[in-house]
Amino acid sequence: MKSLYTKSWLNHHLSHLNDWQRTSYLAFSQLMHEKSNYPCIFSQIAFKNDQLRFAFINESSMKDSVNTLATILRKYGRISRQTGKYASLVVFFHVLSQPSLKQYEQLFWTILNRLHKLDQTTWPSHIPTDPNHSKWEFCFEGETYFCLSSTPLHKKRKSRYFPSFLLSFQPRWVFAYINNSTSIGRNTKQRIRERLADYDDIAVHPALKWYGEAENKEWKQYFLDDSNTSPPSCPFKHLYNQK
Repeated sequence: MKSLYTKSWLNHHLSHLNDWQRTSYLAFSQLMHEKSNYPCIFSQIAFKNDQLRFAFINESSMKDSVNTLATILRKYGRISRQTGKYASLVVFFHVLSQPSLKQYEQLFWTILNRLHKLDQTTWPSHIPTDPNHSKWEFCFEGETYFCLSSTPLHKKRKSRYFPSFLLSFQPRWVFAYINNSTSIGRNTKQRIRERLADYDDIAVHPALKWYGEAENKEWKQYFLDDSNTSPPSCPFKHLYNQK
């Protein structure tokens, strides 16, 4: 099978998927339906217009899973600009164990740290290496990504709930015209916050700020748990001896 999938391909080849893959994709499709009140409007637009790309990872070992993800993310980085202005990579994981929410958080950061170790290119010079800098973002193979995780154990923060472990990688260039300096950015942020307030059973997380704002720390937005707190320090460790 392929490693990267489009919505149109998956819709016509559901029988090619195994049970957990099909269940995950159909659950995501339902979440992205235009009648859904899911808060992220741009995700719904991207899904409708077939701008998202999908991948499934089913390896039993962490090493194999991250190696597979690294291959997928390299491939995606080469084609993302051809997929549409609201591009994003959505990766479904088949986790055989039954982690706690805290363990899912640790798993998420373990994946990012191991991906970083597999990065074969130089960290982009325009992106700070300190995660506490307001303009830091995760990078891989020269591309910059906003990362997000959803789990089956999110209860109050329903916007981060998904039946299987899910990671998404959204290229930062998507936000070139969706930011605090554009009317579409400001208006959409307000609309999304209103939808979050209605959708979640918890207040909007205080870490949700604009990229580049003085108090912003992107890493705090990557994995939001079911409280409005953040880890005391960033779990991502930059390797200064990378190429």
